[in-house]
Amino acid sequence: MVLKDALLKGIQQLKTANVDAPVFEAGVILCHILKVSRSFLYSHDDYIMTDEKYKCFDAFIRERAEGKPLQYITGHQEFMSMDFIVTPDVLIPRQDTEVLVETVLNYVEGSDNKETVILDIGTGSGCIAISLATYIKNSKVIACDISQKALDVAKTNAQRCGVENQVDFICGDIFQGLDKVLCQSTFIKDLDQRSFELFDAIVSNPPYIPSWEIETLHRQVKDFEPGLALNGGEDGLDFYRKITEEAVRFLKPHSLLAFEVGYNQAGDVARLMENGYRDIKAAKDLSGIDRVVIGFRK
Repeated sequence: MVLKDALLKGIQQLKTANVDAPVFEAGVILCHILKVSRSFLYSHDDYIMTDEKYKCFDAFIRERAEGKPLQYITGHQEFMSMDFIVTPDVLIPRQDTEVLVETVLNYVEGSDNKETVILDIGTGSGCIAISLATYIKNSKVIACDISQKALDVAKTNAQRCGVENQVDFICGDIFQGLDKVLCQSTFIKDLDQRSFELFDAIVSNPPYIPSWEIETLHRQVKDFEPGLALNGGEDGLDFYRKITEEAVRFLKPHSLLAFEVGYNQAGDVARLMENGYRDIKAAKDLSGIDRVVIGFRK
């Protein structure tokens, strides 16, 4: 199959399936299969693809047309100028979550003399924890998740980004108690014999979709992304309640708690934080929506 013909056929299939950016996505898939840059597609449009490569391209185009996210097809997603491996075991990193990372970076400064210790709850692909470890050089990040499969992906990403010695990945359910999760960490010794005031920042992009709303989501989210990373309980606030309550014990005084929140949730999350935190404020994403809520332990 000639490259330009394969590309045109792929574009048409994605158009028929109402994929938003068929030209871009067909090109990304073809570049992924051929392991070439996008400029190759236009400078070598008469390139003859092998039957094997074309069959692979056609299969991936059909998967995309059926709703499978592009990132799960290519296995990659850029986040904070780094390349992350993604699989169906992890939520796909979104640009909105970069606002959370940048907000934390603005308030938590590492130095050569003081080690910054951070906890990331519900790490998924590890994009938040790894980004913080990368940009705060003298830092240690504990990243927890209930899914061991997600943690396996996150560990791979930490190795690829060169911060595997700065991030400790642990598996556990925070609803069983954060102390029971943290006692597994190699970064923390004798947790039950020392002060619980461990962290300079606790950060989380938790599941925040109300249970009833999940079936209304776009099919490429509800049918392909992990339900554990989406379902925030009946009102979407289950994790915010638990983390806000638990974080008070584990944050150092005046240290940062930072959340990503869903659409129209900032006010509710801010109210949950009023008892234990001060200077509560929200930060907007690129669409002007309140996407991040932060506060400092009283």
